[in-house]
This record gives sequence, C-alpha cells and structure tokens, in this order.
Amino acid sequence: MAANGTTVKCPGPMKATSQGAFQGENPLDYALPLAIVQICLVVVVTRGLAYLLRPLRQPRVIAEIIGGILLGPSALGRSHKFLHAVFPAQSMTVLDTLANIGLLFFLFLVGLELDISAIRRTGKKALAIALAGISAPFALGIGSSFAFRATIVKGTPQGPFLVFMGVALSITAFPVLARILAELKLLTTDLGRMAMSAAAVNDVAAWILLALAIALSGSGSPIVSLWVLLTAVGFVIAISLFLRPVLAWMARRSPEGEPVKEVYICATLAIVLGAGFVTDTIGIHALFGAFMVGIVVPKDGPFAGVLIEKVEDLISGLFLPLYFVSSGLKTDVATIKGAKSWGLLVLVIANACLGKIGGTVITSLLVKIPVREAITLGFLMNTKGLVELIVLNIGRDRKVLNDEAFAILVLMALFTTFITTPIVMAIYKPARRTVPYKRRTVECAPGDADRELRVLACFHTSRHIPTLLNLVEASRGTARRRLTLYAMHLVELSERSSAISLVHRARRDGMPFFNGKEQRTEQVVVAFEAFQQLSSVRVRAMTAISDLDTIHRDVIDSAADKRAAIIVMPYHKALHHDGTFVSLGSAYHAINKRVLREAPCSVAILVDRGLGGHAQVSAKNVSFSVAALFFGGPDDREALAYATRMAEHPGVAVTLARFQPSRPQLLDEAESAADEAAVEAFKAKVGAVKDGSVRFEEPEAYTREQVVETIESLSGFNVFVVGRMPPAAPLVEKPDEMGPVGSYLVSPDFRTSASVLVIKRYDPATNPKSKRFDPKARPPVATEEDTLDEEMGMGSSTVVVPVMQSPMSHIA
Repeated sequence: MAANGTTVKCPGPMKATSQGAFQGENPLDYALPLAIVQICLVVVVTRGLAYLLRPLRQPRVIAEIIGGILLGPSALGRSHKFLHAVFPAQSMTVLDTLANIGLLFFLFLVGLELDISAIRRTGKKALAIALAGISAPFALGIGSSFAFRATIVKGTPQGPFLVFMGVALSITAFPVLARILAELKLLTTDLGRMAMSAAAVNDVAAWILLALAIALSGSGSPIVSLWVLLTAVGFVIAISLFLRPVLAWMARRSPEGEPVKEVYICATLAIVLGAGFVTDTIGIHALFGAFMVGIVVPKDGPFAGVLIEKVEDLISGLFLPLYFVSSGLKTDVATIKGAKSWGLLVLVIANACLGKIGGTVITSLLVKIPVREAITLGFLMNTKGLVELIVLNIGRDRKVLNDEAFAILVLMALFTTFITTPIVMAIYKPARRTVPYKRRTVECAPGDADRELRVLACFHTSRHIPTLLNLVEASRGTARRRLTLYAMHLVELSERSSAISLVHRARRDGMPFFNGKEQRTEQVVVAFEAFQQLSSVRVRAMTAISDLDTIHRDVIDSAADKRAAIIVMPYHKALHHDGTFVSLGSAYHAINKRVLREAPCSVAILVDRGLGGHAQVSAKNVSFSVAALFFGGPDDREALAYATRMAEHPGVAVTLARFQPSRPQLLDEAESAADEAAVEAFKAKVGAVKDGSVRFEEPEAYTREQVVETIESLSGFNVFVVGRMPPAAPLVEKPDEMGPVGSYLVSPDFRTSASVLVIKRYDPATNPKSKRFDPKARPPVATEEDTLDEEMGMGSSTVVVPVMQSPMSHIA
C-alpha cells in the first residue's frame, strides 16, 4: 500500500508457456520461451567473443566473463528496454536456478576430473610454491579488506569479509591454467608440470577456504557457524565411508567393453542432486555436495568416462554460460565512481599480483628455480576463473559484498587472467640445446650410413598403431644401422572439461599412456609394451596436447628437438569397410599440409589399409612385400632410400619398379645423375641378395594408361612406397598434396589392400620455415632425456630404455 492510499501491483510469477503470438500473447512474458531466448543469446554472444579473442590466445572463460558483463547493466543492459524485455526481474529466479543447476553438475565434473592421488604425490617444491601462492595473497587480501571496509563496504561483518577477500585474491584457476599452458606449448614441460602441480594444491585449498568463508558468513551466532563446519566435516566423512563403496560397486559392474547400465547413470545423477540438497541444508551451498560426489566416483574403468560423456556437452555448452551471464547481470561497472573507487580497483589488482606473483617468485628462487622461469610461474599462478566467480557470487548473495565491491573484484579477476598469456609469451623464451641437427633425410652420405635413424611417428587414435608399428619394424634395418622411434600421440585439447583428464595424465608422467609404475589396460599401452619386448627398436613415447589448429607446431618442434630424419604422419582419411576412405575432417587434413610445408626433415604420409592386420606382428613373423615406384627426382630418391632400408629386414621383399619420367624437363643433369646413381646402388643390392627378396623391374610404360596398368599389376603387394612429387604426369584429374602418383594410389579407382607411404624429401629451399624456429611456437624445453638419447645412440639398441625423469619431474 502506497502512502497516498493507492495500491501498487507487483508483477506475479511468470507462467511456463504461452498460447502463441496468434492469441495475442508475447512469448517473452512466459518463462519457457524467455529462457530459450536467453540461452540462445548467451551462447551466441559468448561463442562469438571466444572466436574474436582466439587470435589473442585467450581462454574461453575470458569470453564468457566479458559476454556476461556486456549483456548486463554495464553495456547492453543500460538500455532499460532491452533489459526488461530479455532479462526482466521476474525471470531472474528461473535464470539463476538454471545457472546453478548447470554449475552443480559442472562442479560434479570437476570432482570427477580431480586426481587426488596426484595431489598426494606433489613434490616439496610444488607444495612450497602452492602454499606461498596462497598465503601471501591471502594476507594482502585481508589487508585490502580494511581499505574496503573504511570506504565502500561499511557495516559488513568483519570476519566473513576478511576471509572472502583473502580467498578472492589467493585463487588459481586450474582448468584455465591448463588451457593457457596448452596454448603456449608448455603443458608437458618442467615449468608446466610445476605450475599444474602447484595449481592443483591451490585448487583444493581454495575449496576448503571457501567452505570456511560460507560457514562464517551465516547470520547466526558463532556457535551456529561451528555447527555448520562440524556438520560439513561429518558429511565428507559419510560420503567417504558410505557413498564411495556404493559407487565402487556400480563401477565394478560396468566392465570394459560393455555399456554402462542406464540405471547406474540415473542413480549417480540423482545422488549428485541429493548431495547438493544435503549440503544446501547444512548451509555450505549445494555445489559442495556435487563436488564431493565427483571426487569419490572411482576413476578406473569406463564408469567415470561415460558419466562425463552423458553430462558435459549439455552442461558446459548451454547451462554453464548462464552462470557467467548471471554474474554479469550483477556486475555494474557504472557503480565504480570517483577516484576512491578506481583507486580501490588499482589497489586490489596490485595486491593480487604482488601477493600471487611475488610469493610464487620468491619461493621459486629459494628452491633453486631460475629467475625467468620463476617470474613466468608467478604470472601463470595468477590466473582466475570460474571458482573466483563462485566465491564472489556467494559473497554477494550472503550480503558480504555490495554491488560496487563485487564489480571491482570481477574486473580484477578478468584483468589478471587476461594479462597472463601475453606476458608469459613475452618473458618466457626457453633455451634450446645447440646439438647439431645433421641427419634430416633417410638418404645419407656413405660415411653416415651407420648413423642412427630417428623416426617421429604420429598417430591420432589406437587404430593407427598396428600398421605404424609394423611399418617401423619392417624399417628397422640391421643391428649396425639403429632406429629410434619417437611415438607421438596427437591429442586434441578441446574446450570440454574432460580434456583436463589428459592434462592430469600429462602432468603425472609426461605421457598419458605410458608409465611403468601403473597398470593400465588401454590398448595403446599393450601395443607399445609388446613392441618393446619383441623388437630391437628403441622407443620413446611422447604426447602432444593442443588444439588442432596449432598441433602441427608440436610435431615440427618435437622433430627438431629430437633431430628426427623423417616424420610419419597418418593420412587424414580413415578406411571404410567397403574399401573407400572417409575424411576425418578438414582440421586433420590441414595438420598434414602444414607439417609438409614447415617440417625440418623429410615427411611421410602413411595411408593405412591394415598392414599386417589389426595386430602388431612379431619380428620373426614379419612377411611383407614392398613395391617402390621410381620416376626420378629427390622425393623418389628419398622413397627409394627408405625402401632400401626395408630390404635389409629378412622378412621383407622389395621390388623396385622404375618408370621413365613423363616430364623429363623437370629434371636437370645433376638430378638425372643422382637418380642413376641411386638406381645403380639398388641394383648392386639386388646382386648381393641371393634369396631373390630384392628385385628390380623396368616396365615399358610410357603413357598414363600404361603406367596405371603396370601399377595395378602390383596391387598384390602389402606396401607401396612412392615419392610425393615425381616428374610424372598426374594419374588422376585433380591430384592433392599426395602428388601425381600418390593421389592415384589412395583413390577409389585403385582397388587394393596395400598400405601406401608417400614421402617428401627435406629441401630447405621449399621449406623456408624449417631453417629457423618460430618464436611463437614455444618449443618444449630440453630435459635429461635428450642427453640419454645421445648416450644410448652410441651403444647397443637391443634393449628398450625406460624414459628417464627430468630434474624437476618429481614435482608431478
């Protein structure tokens, strides 16, 4: 009732659905259609900003925070017409509910990804850095709180405000840091492992401090806060004692290779909601219950993975961005007025940076980390993210923070995270070893014939492994001519939360699939362990975790770092059951083209048609026939050199089919002389081998039809080895990067079960980028493994040497 006696009618709750525009109703006046419009708008704005910020190499959380602020009263929301139409006050309950449901299940996913065992193994250096990175900014946050309480946050309870300010400044965002490290190619370096180990400890400490802050922020007496804390501890104990065995029973009844029962998935998700209800009843927010359930879910077997697949795309893609918009609608930059408020913003940013960076740098120097790495580590640890927003939103909802303090702290989190990537790129330039990179091709001078051949073989999935290992086994040469295989698993780091599990495994041992201390049942592990036992090839397992647009840099830098003579890349198409190839996507095609263009050594594209079947063949059972097609030119000579090496294997028969070049004008006298010398050397090998396993043919094929007919007569071979750009007329109408002959060998017109190896010889004239390192590529830092490679390269290669740890590896 108003003072003048008139009645003010408050808007009632919104109905769920409308009867349609044709009935004269506005759909935006109803909850469901309005929620649909809000979700679609949020997704478009945040994804659009993420695309615009991609050249700046910023994590997606930056785009989501900025998108929320732009949709709020700081930008578009300044138009009252827009705000009342799209985000009316009566819709905020529904929006906040949806946002918190999304956040509830997202925190469950975070708990699923959290590797408690890795945190227990954290080394003393990382633990010291983590503690310093928490305590120093926490103390400065408490100091900043006095300035806030004296100016813009008067009358707030002192205890809760001190804790909230300390937590807000001391948080490090583990998922955001992981993606920044992956973007900068630092994820599996010593510096990256140190940062991830310290951030994981910091993350757990932040949740404990947040629980304390929530308990203290209640409106009751200190006795009530104590009861909240004690009940929360009892809840954690009950989860561990009673819920963990139930979830473990479900996981045991979900073995590998069998689908997880729908009732187990439904029961687990219901348990998440129930745990959230319990912790909300206790008074420490529903998020903690979901987080604790995620932690106690068994990580072994397919159960946790299936839960992630069922939940994360819907939650991360649609519902979680609503939380950022919900925060943005509460953030009004216009409330920061006057020199006093802007001075507080500068103060809190300075204290956050000084505490986190200063504490990290000083502690890093005390534990003997070099100055440049210590400064870089300090900036990396200063990243904020979702947990920061959770802290600030809870503080605002509990009336600990007012609108102005909330806006200041949101801008602080945005600024400190935004500056991380450019500053790290500017100050951290890892030193490279100066070991000479001599052998960049398979073909080498006679005096270097016994030099070790280093092969960097890449694969995307486990289905590539049998053919890859069979090819390497057939190429190992004699005991004098050693071969070292660097097997690199190319893993896409997507924006999905489950990508963090790859980060955990890389942080744990630098290789997500290869660790002698742990028993894993993955197919990758079995394949590589079997190859170690059955072959004389030395194996080094590696991984590259990056987005597909930049993962070629990992391949190129690793080839230079390991001084590989040839890179073997998988074909960008997969074999279909009818014998045709199906593209994996343009992104995989682009990877191969970039590697071909920029590689510092020779490159081979392996077209997998099942060489040796679906299993790796032991050395004594190898029986392959290889056809090398020779037209002339440097690429064909490189292919012939590879085939000649394969001919040294007792189980491999090699046939060289020499064709007359249909475009001789592409070859000068020097090239023609080099071709003749290579062919004569192979003929000499034919005469030296008495069992007939090495053969030379010179078919009379001059026209395109004759060449195709001759190649089809060789379709019974297991492998074709061919140069990428021979002086030959195209055998297909539109040849691609596989060349005039290779494009035909992988086309549907050529019916065969033979795998194909298309080789491009390294040529600095056509690979200008290969002669230098791109400073933006951030190559991995050399470790003791490289020294080990040098030492082992001088000795016997009959024993597979386990991967050694680097000096800082004990931190992970």
